[in-house]
Amino acid sequence: MLKKAKLANIYLALVFVILYAPIFYLVYYSFNSGGKMYDFHSFTLKWYKELFQDTRLFIIVLNTIIIALLSSAFSTIIGIFGALAVYYAKRNWEKQVLLSFNNVLIVSPDVIIGASFLIFFTILGIKLGFVSVLLAHIAFSVPIVVLMILPKLQEMSATLIDAALDLGASKWDVLTKVIFPYISPGILAGFFMALTYSLDDFAVTFFVTGNGFSTLSVEIYSMARRGISLTINALSAILFLVTVLLVIGYYFISNRNIRAAGLGARK
Repeated sequence: MLKKAKLANIYLALVFVILYAPIFYLVYYSFNSGGKMYDFHSFTLKWYKELFQDTRLFIIVLNTIIIALLSSAFSTIIGIFGALAVYYAKRNWEKQVLLSFNNVLIVSPDVIIGASFLIFFTILGIKLGFVSVLLAHIAFSVPIVVLMILPKLQEMSATLIDAALDLGASKWDVLTKVIFPYISPGILAGFFMALTYSLDDFAVTFFVTGNGFSTLSVEIYSMARRGISLTINALSAILFLVTVLLVIGYYFISNRNIRAAGLGARK
């Protein structure tokens, strides 16, 4: 048993090395004064200074953050009611149909989704740019939010709702004061997942962006095609740091909610 545990730990450590070694390699050479991805000369912040002096890149960062926040907010709102629709479906086949439609965007390749959105927006006459990117990000984020919230709804005891109705609560009160507080960890998880997916997405965004509008993932791809520049390393390092901070923030918020729920249950 002890031997199996050691092998499992070694395997886990190997997986983490494979996953994170390229990232740390990228970050390490973002401080290389030599300007190359090999032969480290000396420590410098030159590439970070160039990055922060690039006004166009700063606008692209703002675009990315605005798109991520707006798409996460809208997809979370839509995802809440989508999860409720699945949960309250009266027949089992109705639930399965709704879940199947929900999961189509998750299992479909990003290239197919991006091309489909491109054709769809072109047919509708929607100009490619901010609006098209926002709509696409909302569309592929909603299924993720639904899958984050649905398990919390399934965990919820029906007696909670029955008790609230028996005490004279309206359906709106049940929704806002019973259901929403109970599924809040799932809502929070869905929002953060949607935010992460939006920040990281490249394939779908690449198809639906245009009119001078760009996001970081598309811009990094364009910069990489022009040749190796350690500015890309610096930008990637900052993105990685932001992602880590988001994960840590989500972890602390989730723990605080769990502790608050535990204290509430004891009272």
